[in-house]
Amino acid sequence: MFSQTAEYALRATAALAERDSAVTAAELARLTDVPPPYLFKVMAQLAKAGLVTAQRGKYGGYLLQAPPGAVTLLEVINAVDPIPRIHHCPLGKPEHELALCPLHRQLDAAYAQIEQTLRSQTLADVT
Repeated sequence: MFSQTAEYALRATAALAERDSAVTAAELARLTDVPPPYLFKVMAQLAKAGLVTAQRGKYGGYLLQAPPGAVTLLEVINAVDPIPRIHHCPLGKPEHELALCPLHRQLDAAYAQIEQTLRSQTLADVT
Protein backbone atom coordinates (compact mmCIF):
# COMPACT_ATOMS: atom_id res chain seq x y z
CA MET A 1 0.00 0.00 0.00
CA PHE A 2 2.68 2.51 1.00
CA SER A 3 5.96 2.98 -0.81
CA GLN A 4 9.26 1.85 0.62
CA THR A 5 10.17 5.50 1.07
CA ALA A 6 7.05 6.15 3.16
CA GLU A 7 7.76 3.06 5.25
CA TYR A 8 11.32 4.21 5.90
CA ALA A 9 10.14 7.72 6.80
CA LEU A 10 7.68 6.29 9.31
CA ARG A 11 10.37 4.06 10.83
CA ALA A 12 12.86 6.92 11.09
CA THR A 13 10.44 9.42 12.63
CA ALA A 14 9.09 6.81 15.05
CA ALA A 15 12.65 6.05 16.17
CA LEU A 16 13.33 9.75 16.67
CA ALA A 17 10.07 10.08 18.62
CA GLU A 18 11.38 7.58 21.16
CA ARG A 19 14.51 9.60 21.92
CA ASP A 20 15.18 12.82 23.78
CA SER A 21 18.44 13.68 22.04
CA ALA A 22 19.84 13.77 18.53
CA VAL A 23 20.38 10.44 16.78
CA THR A 24 23.28 10.06 14.38
CA ALA A 25 22.60 8.86 10.87
CA ALA A 26 24.54 5.65 11.52
CA GLU A 27 22.56 4.92 14.68
CA LEU A 28 19.27 5.76 12.99
CA ALA A 29 20.10 3.44 10.09
CA ARG A 30 20.85 0.66 12.56
CA LEU A 31 17.69 1.27 14.61
CA THR A 32 15.41 1.34 11.58
CA ASP A 33 17.15 -1.22 9.38
CA VAL A 34 17.24 1.33 6.54
CA PRO A 35 20.25 1.38 4.20
CA PRO A 36 22.27 4.53 5.01
CA PRO A 37 22.24 6.00 1.46
CA TYR A 38 18.46 5.63 1.30
CA LEU A 39 18.10 7.02 4.82
CA PHE A 40 19.99 10.18 3.86
CA LYS A 41 17.53 10.81 1.02
CA VAL A 42 14.51 10.21 3.24
CA MET A 43 15.85 12.42 6.00
CA ALA A 44 16.57 15.21 3.50
CA GLN A 45 12.93 15.08 2.40
CA LEU A 46 11.72 15.13 6.00
CA ALA A 47 14.01 18.08 6.77
CA LYS A 48 12.78 19.96 3.70
CA ALA A 49 9.21 19.44 4.95
CA GLY A 50 10.21 20.85 8.36
CA LEU A 51 9.56 17.62 10.28
CA VAL A 52 13.16 16.93 11.32
CA THR A 53 16.30 18.93 11.75
CA ALA A 54 19.91 17.88 11.35
CA GLN A 55 22.49 19.11 13.82
CA ARG A 56 26.16 19.04 12.94
CA GLY A 57 29.02 18.45 15.29
CA LYS A 58 30.17 16.06 17.94
CA TYR A 59 26.71 15.70 19.49
CA GLY A 60 24.87 16.14 16.23
CA GLY A 61 22.31 14.01 14.51
CA TYR A 62 18.65 14.12 13.65
CA LEU A 63 15.84 15.43 15.85
CA LEU A 64 12.11 15.86 15.39
CA GLN A 65 11.17 19.53 14.97
CA ALA A 66 8.01 19.14 17.08
CA PRO A 67 6.89 16.89 19.93
CA PRO A 68 5.79 13.41 18.75
CA GLY A 69 2.20 14.19 19.69
CA ALA A 70 2.19 17.10 17.24
CA VAL A 71 3.39 15.15 14.18
CA THR A 72 0.76 13.16 12.32
CA LEU A 73 1.48 10.06 10.31
CA LEU A 74 -0.10 11.82 7.33
CA GLU A 75 2.46 14.63 7.58
CA VAL A 76 5.31 12.12 7.55
CA ILE A 77 3.97 10.21 4.56
CA ASN A 78 3.04 13.33 2.60
CA ALA A 79 6.57 14.70 3.12
CA VAL A 80 8.11 11.83 1.16
CA ASP A 81 5.40 10.24 -0.98
CA PRO A 82 2.02 12.00 -0.87
CA ILE A 83 -1.11 9.90 -0.95
CA PRO A 84 -2.62 10.30 -4.41
CA ARG A 85 -6.05 11.80 -4.82
CA ILE A 86 -8.18 11.50 -7.94
CA HIS A 87 -9.42 14.86 -9.19
CA HIS A 88 -10.18 13.95 -12.80
CA CYS A 89 -11.36 10.68 -14.23
CA PRO A 90 -8.35 9.14 -15.97
CA LEU A 91 -10.62 7.55 -18.59
CA GLY A 92 -11.01 10.91 -20.33
CA LYS A 93 -14.62 10.32 -21.24
CA PRO A 94 -16.62 13.51 -21.96
CA GLU A 95 -19.42 12.41 -19.60
CA HIS A 96 -16.86 12.23 -16.79
CA GLU A 97 -15.45 15.69 -17.44
CA LEU A 98 -17.30 17.46 -14.63
CA ALA A 99 -17.47 14.62 -12.08
CA LEU A 100 -15.61 11.45 -11.30
CA CYS A 101 -17.10 8.23 -12.62
CA PRO A 102 -18.47 5.83 -9.96
CA LEU A 103 -15.28 3.73 -9.98
CA HIS A 104 -12.90 6.62 -9.44
CA ARG A 105 -15.25 8.30 -6.94
CA GLN A 106 -15.05 5.11 -4.82
CA LEU A 107 -11.28 4.91 -5.16
CA ASP A 108 -10.90 8.54 -4.14
CA ALA A 109 -13.20 7.95 -1.16
CA ALA A 110 -10.88 5.13 -0.06
CA TYR A 111 -7.87 7.46 -0.32
CA ALA A 112 -9.79 10.05 1.70
CA GLN A 113 -10.46 7.49 4.45
CA ILE A 114 -6.79 6.55 4.57
CA GLU A 115 -5.87 10.22 4.86
CA GLN A 116 -8.38 10.71 7.67
CA THR A 117 -7.00 7.75 9.61
CA LEU A 118 -3.39 8.89 9.20
CA ARG A 119 -4.32 12.47 10.11
CA SER A 120 -5.81 11.25 13.39
CA GLN A 121 -2.69 9.33 14.45
CA THR A 122 0.52 10.94 15.70
CA LEU A 123 3.99 9.58 16.23
CA ALA A 124 3.23 9.50 19.95
CA ASP A 125 0.36 7.10 19.22
CA VAL A 126 2.61 4.57 17.50
CA THR A 127 5.72 4.63 19.66
